[in-house]
Amino acid sequence: MGKSYARIDGRLRTFIEEQPVFFTGTAPLSADGTVNVSPKGLRGSFAVLDELTVAYLDFAGSNAETIAHLRENGRITLMWCAFQGPPDIVRVHGRGEPVFRDDPRFEELLTHFPDIDAGRHGLRSVIVVRAEHIRDTCGYAVPFMAYEEDRDLHGKRFAREDDASLSAYFAKKDHVATSLDGLPGLPLPLPPRSV
Repeated sequence: MGKSYARIDGRLRTFIEEQPVFFTGTAPLSADGTVNVSPKGLRGSFAVLDELTVAYLDFAGSNAETIAHLRENGRITLMWCAFQGPPDIVRVHGRGEPVFRDDPRFEELLTHFPDIDAGRHGLRSVIVVRAEHIRDTCGYAVPFMAYEEDRDLHGKRFAREDDASLSAYFAKKDHVATSLDGLPGLPLPLPPRSV
């Protein structure tokens, strides 16, 4: 049955680092605002920074709901499910922030993701999450599913973009610069990297 943890270490850390996919959940403060849940994948795009801090790479996409919600209120939940092996679900509830490309912390954060060619995927930000509550529960109803491999479509699509064309791509999308609820999303044009 469910158990709370003071930190992300040992078996818990191993479990979340081994999962090929996780999910994020965020919401605006407005009671009638749009709740957002997003799947996250690509091996090597998630890292445990310390016992209470995790981060993941935020790549190009058709919206920026997570960024908008984090900019407004910082609330986020990350969830991993065991689709193979013993049934387990781990949730990290915490406060997150998008670290954009012009932030002095950005380049140092990228060192935690050595296996990812971030430029190939249209990297927008690094999402950093500070855990406030860590809990696991049984995954008895989670089905068995086999991981085969990462899709290569995202990398193929965004590898041909430079900063200018990526900014133009985002500008054409309805919910990148602002969220579905009108909150500020991704700063456009993309801020330059501070290197």
